[in-house]
Amino acid sequence: QVQLVESGGGLVQAGGSLRLSCAASGGTFSRYSMGWFRQAPGLEREFVAAISWIGGSTYYADSVKGRFTISRDNAKNTGYLQMNRLEPEDTAVYYCAAKGMVTGLRSPIYDYWGQGTQVTVSS
Repeated sequence: QVQLVESGGGLVQAGGSLRLSCAASGGTFSRYSMGWFRQAPGLEREFVAAISWIGGSTYYADSVKGRFTISRDNAKNTGYLQMNRLEPEDTAVYYCAAKGMVTGLRSPIYDYWGQGTQVTVSS
């Protein structure tokens, strides 16, 4: 059983940056692909970014490509989402997720989820 805990959310002005962290415990983090999703009020949870545990391939939603960077530090059992040039439309609760597969990373079908961290971008 893997437990995921997100941190790093907060309030930031448009154009600013935040780095979210996802600390994993209870499993072999290096053998899990990791994804970031977000959910704004009244909207469905949407894919943001993912990183495969084999080869470290990365995937991004078109809306964040070039602004967000996903990474991982297996030695620290932690994943990251660096968010630059934030926009009010990025306001949402951000969730990290993990699964043992390397396919279907854009789909919200993951084995483990964190509790979420709020990101609010003011205009």
